[in-house]
Amino acid sequence: MCGPSRHKDAIVKTSTELQRYSLSGETMGTRYTALFYAETELDTRPISRSLAHAVGRVDQQMSTWKADSDLNRLNNAPLQEWIALPEELTTVLSAALRVSRQSGGAFDIAVGDLVDAWGFGPGELSITEPAPAPTRRSTSAALVVDSQRNLVRKQAPLNLNLNGIAKGFGVDELARCLDRFGIARYLVGIDGEMRARGNKPDGQPWVVALEKPRRGVREVMGVMELSDAAIATSGDYRHWVDVCGQSFAHTMNPATGTPLCNALAAVTVVSTSCMLADAWATALMVLGETQGPRLAQERGMDALFVMRDGLQLKEISIVGGQLQPQVQTR
Repeated sequence: MCGPSRHKDAIVKTSTELQRYSLSGETMGTRYTALFYAETELDTRPISRSLAHAVGRVDQQMSTWKADSDLNRLNNAPLQEWIALPEELTTVLSAALRVSRQSGGAFDIAVGDLVDAWGFGPGELSITEPAPAPTRRSTSAALVVDSQRNLVRKQAPLNLNLNGIAKGFGVDELARCLDRFGIARYLVGIDGEMRARGNKPDGQPWVVALEKPRRGVREVMGVMELSDAAIATSGDYRHWVDVCGQSFAHTMNPATGTPLCNALAAVTVVSTSCMLADAWATALMVLGETQGPRLAQERGMDALFVMRDGLQLKEISIVGGQLQPQVQTR
């Protein structure tokens, strides 16, 4: 995550009574976008300011790259002391603890030391050999969140990292922003995490491209239609380090204290909120090609698992908890 947001506006007229608008800007080291339909000649300037402010607040609260972020204030706080935090941050912390419990610890935000040790955190750290696993504790045992009073207390040393959930929450904040302006047809996103409301004026759902999990190239694997839903993907093909001739992805396995090492290349989850889709995509990615689909079925989820099999890619699709016929692609 990084720096203040900057936005730009674009307007594209359609032949319908509604007009298509496109707003975008920089946030969290990437870009946010907002596509929506509304009345013609709408003044988008207050909407642009509101969108930029929404993602800016998330970045300032939850970034590990900003020394003065609220998350880093919590990371540096004394043990057993209640710390007052913004409501947005306590909401995300509560959700993270809930997904951690429901996933058997596969999703764990207390991986900051691991992320830093493997060179994925702030700074210019470059590793030349596999990093030893730092001593760490699960957040479920060491973090207490009072969501009613927006207070948080650490009961043991923790280095929290919200990279597996904050971006999804930022997308939800973009959606809530457009909701407040009374906009009922939109698709908002930060990088590959997206949330849609309603359909386009012609009645068609929003279409989101799924990226093929190939390192160093951008290629579409397929598309997914969205209406009143959110989507997020976790994969091993965007951020990695090469150490001693072996590649290590940025997602950490809390059980082993090391980067992931399983057959999964990517997991995509569709959920009611992008925050939950983001967290569960990470959790299922960590659980792997056997336990991940099993838990997705048990919880009645919508999830797509993409596995590497030599030069081939295999897909396991679960819709409403039901396993779909398996697909193999190049």
